[in-house]
This record gives sequence, C-alpha cells and structure tokens, in this order.
Amino acid sequence: MDPDGMTPLGYVRPRIRAARASDLRHVAPIEDAGGPQFAEHFGEAVEPVLLSPATDGRHRAAEPGFLLVAVGEDDEPVGFVHVLELDGHAHLEQLSVHPTHQRRGIGAALTRAAIAEARARGFDRLSLCTYRDVPWNGPFYRSLGFAEVAEADLAPYERRLREVERDLRLDVNGVRVVMSIALG
Repeated sequence: MDPDGMTPLGYVRPRIRAARASDLRHVAPIEDAGGPQFAEHFGEAVEPVLLSPATDGRHRAAEPGFLLVAVGEDDEPVGFVHVLELDGHAHLEQLSVHPTHQRRGIGAALTRAAIAEARARGFDRLSLCTYRDVPWNGPFYRSLGFAEVAEADLAPYERRLREVERDLRLDVNGVRVVMSIALG
C-alpha cells in the first residue's frame, strides 16, 4: 500500500463510515442508478422488480442491523452496504455503488467493512442472496471469500428470504443463491 492511501491498482481507498441522517437521501438514488446495468445485462427479459424504485434510506436505517456508506471527496455517499439482523443472524441485504464510481474497489471495501462490523457485533457468519452468475454478483462475492450455501443447509430466515425472492420473480432472470462467509 502506498503511503498516499492508493491501493496497488492505483485507486484511492474509499472512506467508509456509518450512515448519518444526512446520507439517507442518497441511498435509494445510488441503488436506482444500478437498474440500467441489470437491464443491459438481462435485456428485454429483465424482470421489472429489478428496475423498481429502491427502498428509502430512512427505512433501511430504521431496520435492525447497520448501514455503512462510502463517501467521496465531497463527503457525499457514492455507495452503501446494508446489513440486516434477522433471527439473530447478519444478512447483507444490499450493496450498491453508483455506476460513476464503480470499478474502483468501493464495493469490495464496503463488503469488507460489513464483514468487519458484523464480526465486531458478535455474528459468526454473514449471509446474502444474489445471482450466481451475474459478474458483479456471485463471482464478485466469491472473490471476497463467500461460498454458496446448499439448499438443504439454509437457515430458516434464509429459506424465508428465498421464498420472498421467488414471489418477487427474481429467479426469472437467473439462478439465485444464498452465499455466506464465516466470521470466526
């Protein structure tokens, strides 16, 4: 790591912090900005739920768990990670980086920060649901140490999440999986 905070790839290390009340208005627009990427990837077959308006940041902040943001030089959020506490478990509900700030390591930094925060809060694993084969989904999380959880090994809360995803028709656009990483 260079002393000036540059990563080996030449990107500036993002500053990540707990979301503040003033950050919450940025959360939904950051997530919504990713919709066109799904539309481009899936084409005309894209399931409309992937393009529907995102959950408001105030709602995310009010749910049990935590919300972290990556901020740019102007201290405005450029990405976020939202981790829910469900049945005493940590679940990465959403990771989003504005498209104008992608490919700079921000998503990986947010994910690592979520792992560290979940570990600090005493959780033994962090789970998530994602598309297995979409490059910025399953392969991305695998590169950070997450592994697929076999259907037979899903915890009850993970089964419920997958049922909600099926009801939303998220499976129409590809194989959805639960992935997790041990935090011990």
